[in-house]
Amino acid sequence: MNLASRVKEITPSLTLAITAKAKKMRAEGIDVIGFGAGEPDFDTPENVKQAAITAINQGFTKYTPESGIDELKKAVVKKLARDNGLAYEPEDVIISCGAKHSLFNICLGLFEQGDEVIIPAPYWVSYPEQIKLVGAKPIIMETRETEGFQIDPDLLSSLITPKTKAIIVNSPSNPTGAIYSREVLEKVAKIAVKHGICVISDECYEQITYTQGNCVSIASLGEEIKALTVVVNAVSKPYSMTGWRIGYAAGPRDLVKAMSKIQGQTTSNPTSISQKAAVEALNGDQKFIREMVEEFVKRKDYIVSRLNSIKGIFCLKPEGAFYAFPNISSKLGKKIGDITITTSLDLSSYLLEKAHVAVVPGSAFGSDHHIRLSYACSMENIRIGLDRMESALAQF
Repeated sequence: MNLASRVKEITPSLTLAITAKAKKMRAEGIDVIGFGAGEPDFDTPENVKQAAITAINQGFTKYTPESGIDELKKAVVKKLARDNGLAYEPEDVIISCGAKHSLFNICLGLFEQGDEVIIPAPYWVSYPEQIKLVGAKPIIMETRETEGFQIDPDLLSSLITPKTKAIIVNSPSNPTGAIYSREVLEKVAKIAVKHGICVISDECYEQITYTQGNCVSIASLGEEIKALTVVVNAVSKPYSMTGWRIGYAAGPRDLVKAMSKIQGQTTSNPTSISQKAAVEALNGDQKFIREMVEEFVKRKDYIVSRLNSIKGIFCLKPEGAFYAFPNISSKLGKKIGDITITTSLDLSSYLLEKAHVAVVPGSAFGSDHHIRLSYACSMENIRIGLDRMESALAQF
């Protein structure tokens, strides 16, 4: 079959590929420790599950408005005001089938052939691929590990051209766990306002942070930048609801209306039952998040300490999310028997095949000098996995 040329431009998700391979090995009876998947290992809170059951029992199982139910939009408005100091109306909000869906709707609504979108690297794997899918061009902006992966405002300014349409801001970051400082975001906002550039603020991990009060939404820094910003979030990470597929975006009303039109002709509404569950997640008791973050703190401290104790490995302590992003550049170019480790993919493949540990190569995120480990798994598995990694890397 003669496929569309756009498909040939897309790079398959290495995150999903690694996870799928690890699952296949487990099905074959191999004990694999998985550090690949970006989803909490906690069960969805009981009150949220009960809200879904109630929705089913009450027959709330039909179509809803394509952009989501008003009750959930109002819950999003309340959450953004409560947690982020942002004032929106329900008309400024769209509910989608996960944050990834929201992001792609934004790409479809904003970008055209030849537009340029600036992406700080390391980046989440889907940003450049979604941008390429709509005919726009991702412009990769490097950040420095020595500077905590913060955006360099001078470098950002130098990359802006007449074709620049937007910049993506992801804080806390997947994969680095870095949180952009208020000072950096203020400078980014000033640049965006000066040039009239849109800001896509991916805030899916903003409730999973380890330093009190340091996660700032760029949209909260003034009315001018808010008018240029679309905030993207989801219930997936903070409420362990990855499979429920509910994300949302809030921003300029004309963009939200455009996204709703697109959604109306593609997916239609998100699942009615999941929407009711999301209402309870956002409006209900938030102690689940605090308890989950407390556990993540323990895992974070342990995994970073263990990684930094391995000869030749360096790992910054993440400020948010649930990923460690160790620098493995000292291992590149080395040989293990007849195997030469040239890339982060080589190292990831070696760890999976020889140590039965699944990690994601940093090349998927724009940095071949790193690998990503998710610590959204049990402490026992973290210990076992790191023991295996340490033993395998000692063979170099």
